[in-house]
Amino acid sequence: MSQLTHINRAGDAHMVDVSAKSETVREARAEAYVCMHPQTLQMIIDGSHHKGDVFATARIAGIQAAKRTWELIPLCHPLMLSKAEVTLTPLPDSAQVHIEAVCRLTGKTGVEMEALTAASVAALTIYDMCKAVQKDIVIDGVRLVSKTGGKSGDFRAGDHD
Repeated sequence: MSQLTHINRAGDAHMVDVSAKSETVREARAEAYVCMHPQTLQMIIDGSHHKGDVFATARIAGIQAAKRTWELIPLCHPLMLSKAEVTLTPLPDSAQVHIEAVCRLTGKTGVEMEALTAASVAALTIYDMCKAVQKDIVIDGVRLVSKTGGKSGDFRAGDHD
């Protein structure tokens, strides 16, 4: 197993120094699922929710969160993302919303935390907007799907069991 990079030799948490790393194109994809009653999902799809366009609000919240991850996660670097995209797909057969977040940049550090944060905040936004209608909404399966670029190489969920 690799060493924890955010722990120095003295055992203290620290921000990793990436100044000696080469800039490469890096991309990460993360996903989340929001599970709800079929009626709640239908309200979102129909646009009849009293708070407005739930998907548009969640998409914007996810993108904003990706851009501000460094303010939320203490040891993350502030990054100049070249792409932050959040896609929300209703799955009526299972009464879920699938959220996929994609973040990309050319830089010295990865964007996994930005993609995970985007997917998480988009899911939380759906919960926030729908909690008046349904309190038992479940956010499920927030995970890194893939990453490319960087010293640690590429990763695809399921390839590393």
